[in-house]
Amino acid sequence: MIIQSVSLENYRNYETLTLELDEGRNLFYGGNAQGKTNILESVFVCGTTRSHRGARDRDLIRFGCEQAHIRMNILKEELPYRIDMHLRKNRSKAIAVNGVPIRRAGELLALGGFVFFSPEDLQIIKSGPSDRRRFMDMQLCQQSAVYLKNLADYNRALAQRGRILREMSFKGGDEMLLSVWDEQLVRCARALIREREELCASLNELIAPIHLKLSGEKEHLKVIYRRDVEADDFPEVLAQNRERDIRMKMTCSGPHRDDLVFEADGIELRRFGSQGQQRTGALSLKLAQIELISKVKGERPILLLDDVLSELDENRQHFLLQSIDKVQALITCTGVEDFTRNGFQIDRLFHVENGRVSDTEITEKQEVSDD
Repeated sequence: MIIQSVSLENYRNYETLTLELDEGRNLFYGGNAQGKTNILESVFVCGTTRSHRGARDRDLIRFGCEQAHIRMNILKEELPYRIDMHLRKNRSKAIAVNGVPIRRAGELLALGGFVFFSPEDLQIIKSGPSDRRRFMDMQLCQQSAVYLKNLADYNRALAQRGRILREMSFKGGDEMLLSVWDEQLVRCARALIREREELCASLNELIAPIHLKLSGEKEHLKVIYRRDVEADDFPEVLAQNRERDIRMKMTCSGPHRDDLVFEADGIELRRFGSQGQQRTGALSLKLAQIELISKVKGERPILLLDDVLSELDENRQHFLLQSIDKVQALITCTGVEDFTRNGFQIDRLFHVENGRVSDTEITEKQEVSDD
């Protein structure tokens, strides 16, 4: 899949914007807080229905406006597609592909894969479990429409069960109704756990050789899926914890409390790894994600690289840039020096300033080959 163009209307700090993109490396440079990240975010939202920041639709709309539009023209297997997304403050987003409205996000996710890599992702190993669950869910939603549905059903059942638990803690409630939602929760949980297990197995096949090379042949990285509860034990756990759940007014066990653990030669990086080890592990994870999407979908994903080079040392910069030579990439930075120093070819260069984007001529110095 290749993105040919992106158009924005009343999105974040952009009143209007239309960009024609190269199928290779598109570099957006400029000062901080000028709108570079917003461009990458809009592409991710239009391709996946979600912001990488977890922002609500209403937060994506330009201040003082009631709605925003994103339009993206893509080429997939030489066939053109137009994605139109309409964001509204007080209503659900509307999405159409080639002018035909779609009701399920899975129809959109099937078109292609996206990998967003930001400085915050370098903290994924040492941040809270919710960030690692978000990584698993976003990856699996891009891979499987079934997972997307099961996740939505699980979250719906979790919310309904929580409502009943709160009612029971105050004035009593219908235990039969609670049991109905328990069954729904268990059904969805089993499916989620199974696919998360398979994801970790696939990641380990890819991440080990990447990390070994990144660490100078010194470390063997392993990703461990830490389930909060075993799938077969979940019905019994829910029954045993019912009184506690009523007292806490929430479901205290389940896949919504799962986590990922990263171990390098048996050492848990979150607890005992150095900052350099944690960042190398995070970089390995993102590069493995690119390979996994390519393997599952049979095509390279779109890479959205948001000012990450400034957070990496020169060796890791060089490794990252050499690893994305066959991917269409939208990349942000404050300056182009890191790219030219690493011999990174820039195919299209844009300058971003105060919500305005202009094509910039690529100088001879910037036309450096990867050799």
